[in-house]
Formats: sequence, C-alpha cells, structure tokens
Amino acid sequence: MVATTAATTTKLVVRGITKSYLSDGREHEVLSGVDFEVRSGEIVCIVGPSGTGKSTLLRTIAGLTTADAGEVVVDGTAVAGPAPGCAVVFQDYSRSLLPWLKVEPNVALPLRGKGIPKDEQLRRVRRALADVGLAEAGRRYPWQLSGGMQQRVSIARALASEPELLLMDEPFASVDAQTRSDLEDLVLKIREERGVTVVQVTHDIDESVYLSDRVVALGGTPASVTEIVDVPLPFPRNQHDTKADPRFAQLRTHVLERIRGMSPS
Repeated sequence: MVATTAATTTKLVVRGITKSYLSDGREHEVLSGVDFEVRSGEIVCIVGPSGTGKSTLLRTIAGLTTADAGEVVVDGTAVAGPAPGCAVVFQDYSRSLLPWLKVEPNVALPLRGKGIPKDEQLRRVRRALADVGLAEAGRRYPWQLSGGMQQRVSIARALASEPELLLMDEPFASVDAQTRSDLEDLVLKIREERGVTVVQVTHDIDESVYLSDRVVALGGTPASVTEIVDVPLPFPRNQHDTKADPRFAQLRTHVLERIRGMSPS
C-alpha cells in the first residue's frame, strides 16, 4: 500500500496551453495560457463553468488534441501524441464499452496488440476488476450491469494498462448521487493502493474538494487558471466526516468564488 500524501516529484507540467476552435467562420479562443503542475501521486481536479474548455484541456493533456500554443510534459517528456503511461476514462461509459463483448474482454481491450502474454493480460484484467469491486462480473455483458457498474468497468479498463497517470473526464456525471459517492471513494482507494496520479475534470465543486490534494480553477473567456487551491483536509477521507468538517464548506465556497471570477472572501 502506498502513502496517500503526494510525493514531491513532478509528474505533469501544463505550460501555456492555448486552444481555439473555428465556428461559424470565426475563430473562438477557448483556452489561453493555462499553466499548472501535478506532483506524482496527487489527485488534482479541474473545475470551471460549462463551456470553459475543461474537457478540451484534458484531451490535450492526454495527447488526443493538439494545442495551438504551449506544451504538456509528462515525466520530463513533451507530449506529441497519446501520452505513454497514461489512461483516460470518459464520461459516457455506454459508448466506450462494447456491448457484444463480456466484461473481461472489454477490460482487456487496451492490452491487445502490445505483446503482453495472455496469462499476464488475464492477471491484469482480474486485478483491475477486483480493484473496482467487480471481481465476479467478468463473464457478464455490460448491458447486464447498472450504470455505476458499467463506469467501474470503464475505470477497470483504464487500470488494466497499469497507468501512472489516470485522466478522467467528468466520469460520474451520469450516475445517481449514491453511486457518485461510491465512485468518489473508489478513486481515493485506487490512489491509495496503486499510487497512481489522477487528474479529473468535474463540474461538481463538492466532488473536487472531497477528492483533491489541489483544485485547479478555470475561469474567464478565454479560460485561464484563476487559482490553484490547496485542499489541506486529512486523509483518509470519508463521505460523512470529511464533508462535515467546517473547512470543507469554506473550501467549497472559495473554489466556487474563484470559478465565478469573484474575489475570495
């Protein structure tokens, strides 16, 4: 088991990221000079108003989208395509899982064609499913599972590649409140047991404070970093005690003010 406190080494550097889109014959700048760093073993959430470019930023970090300016550096190497040692979990689990494949083959998809022996693939798949609480679901089809369980399968698929950097784009937006809480706790468990660095986009301010070592708040048009908020709440965290801590409410209010462009109270 790894320590829950973030290490001091830098895993990810986002430097001067600027991105524009062409719409209605005009260029619209979405991101402008976005800068922040993530240390190894941290959980960092990115928050901001709808349309701020949070998902665009995450896709740029993953190497799935090219920035107009700036760079992303992972472990000292500039990203120029899908980042090695990185896995991505998207919001829409129903579209990422193949309904004609059972759970185990779905989870094994990123391991195919990489020269990994089949017995090692199976070991990784079964470990990942156990980590997300689905050890007994490997022979079922995705459509036989609840929405929350399907998202757990998507997370297991990402974990099967044994990433050092896990990127998640609003992964809990489509599930009910109780399932969201369970999945938040799952992220904390994964970081604790695997030591993976997590960068998660979320529109839920409570979630960002509950999960994070630090919160990156985006705001403005085009968006830039308005503040990087340290979250000094102790680990381990739980849904009752952590959210009942008066500091939790203070941090939540502070983050909300920052993404709305207000001066901190």
